[in-house]
Amino acid sequence: MQQPYVYAYPQGGGSSVPLPPQAGVIVDPRYCSPQVLDLAIVRKLMKITDGNFVITNVHGNLLFEVKDPLFALHDKRILLDASGAKVMTLKGKMVSMHDRWQVFRGGSTEPGDLLYTVKRSHMLQLKAKLDVFLAHNTEEKRCDFRVKGTWHERSCVVYAGESDTIVAQMHEKHTVQSVFLGKDNFSVTVYPNVDYAFIASLIVILVEIE
Repeated sequence: MQQPYVYAYPQGGGSSVPLPPQAGVIVDPRYCSPQVLDLAIVRKLMKITDGNFVITNVHGNLLFEVKDPLFALHDKRILLDASGAKVMTLKGKMVSMHDRWQVFRGGSTEPGDLLYTVKRSHMLQLKAKLDVFLAHNTEEKRCDFRVKGTWHERSCVVYAGESDTIVAQMHEKHTVQSVFLGKDNFSVTVYPNVDYAFIASLIVILVEIE
């Protein structure tokens, strides 16, 4: 059952718009926390490969990691949980004009398991602006979520629909050690009752599109 929003979310400067009722649970109820949750994300090297992109909680406990399947016909990434189980499959269509990605439940790529679709808001952009459409939003006239920002600047905000209501935002965490080891360390604050597996998958797509 989908979770209601009970948190006074930070606003981006505009008027508040009620959040859509489907915004809570997108992947699974177990990924919706009633408290603010900070995800720590470490990315090694310049490309996402097995073990080089991991997501933990603030205590360092593994939550997710990204797997890059060999011999995939499409740009494809799999988000695994700490036990190695497949949480989501991310499939990109990079030849499309808007860099379109589809995200499916588990290891499936069947239409019936589609969770959501992500595409660029416009073909030509200096900074990434991504529109997110949940599976039932087949007409794609109004987005269910928006992502604004860039990976390179470590500045990214996820908004609910076309409102100024922030559901998650990125913060850079540079240390001398992380630079020396060739790692990108940053955190993402996920606000209460927002599906943090969904937010984690959006960050992976943002990295891939850039």
